[in-house]
Amino acid sequence: MAMQTDYALSNFGMLKAQWRILFAIMLDDTKRRFGGSQFGFLAMAIGWPLAHILTCLLIYGALGRTAPYGDSTALWFATGVVPFLAFQYMSRFIMFGILQNRQLLSFPVVKPTDLLFARAIVEVLNSGLVVLVVFAIFWALGIDFMPRDVVQASLALLAMMFLGLAWGVVNAIIAAAIPFWIFPFILFQILLWLGSGIVFVPDALPEAIRTPLSYLPPLQGVEWMRSAYYEGYGASILDKTYLISFAMVTLFVGLALEPLVRGKMLQ
Repeated sequence: MAMQTDYALSNFGMLKAQWRILFAIMLDDTKRRFGGSQFGFLAMAIGWPLAHILTCLLIYGALGRTAPYGDSTALWFATGVVPFLAFQYMSRFIMFGILQNRQLLSFPVVKPTDLLFARAIVEVLNSGLVVLVVFAIFWALGIDFMPRDVVQASLALLAMMFLGLAWGVVNAIIAAAIPFWIFPFILFQILLWLGSGIVFVPDALPEAIRTPLSYLPPLQGVEWMRSAYYEGYGASILDKTYLISFAMVTLFVGLALEPLVRGKMLQ
């Protein structure tokens, strides 16, 4: 019994020490990324994603597009933009995690995965704040942003952040070994934006186009979110299991690659 107690206390102590490391990295990373001020945090962590969302909404409205589902064009577009940006920002910031914080690896207690997961925690908090602010803005404009199924909408957002974590980790590991990888990563993110069903309804496309697009995990996340708002949306294409499985396999590959390129990261 005493041995079990000692073992539990030892594990608790290790977890506590690990959290201290992650928290210290989060504070250092936040100060440098956001200018070391509260205004910088609000401007970059919240203001930039909101500007991205609002710009897309303005462009969509200027083109005279109407919502294919529901009565609100802004709501229709936001249900695609918000989950995609949760994925995009998570993956992008994690992808640069090692490259921008490589000097911290000179401390023996800091591992490459600490840099990645510390950024993931910050991005989860940022995404939550952005969603709350979007809710407030839509409420002020008289637009009902509350989903038909709150649980599924929440799961869709979490799934997209998990996908962003996995995609960011595997690309961060590759970029740490091959810095040029940043450029194809950014290009592919743009292609994902165009193909993830944000500005079109995948179910309305011919099967020859719809089927290949259905293998894009971010498209599945967008469909999942919109299914929480619009009854019967995405019934023929939505595959939640595929999205989660893809994210889990991708994260496993990224974590498996990390020991293989650790020496390159420390150079």
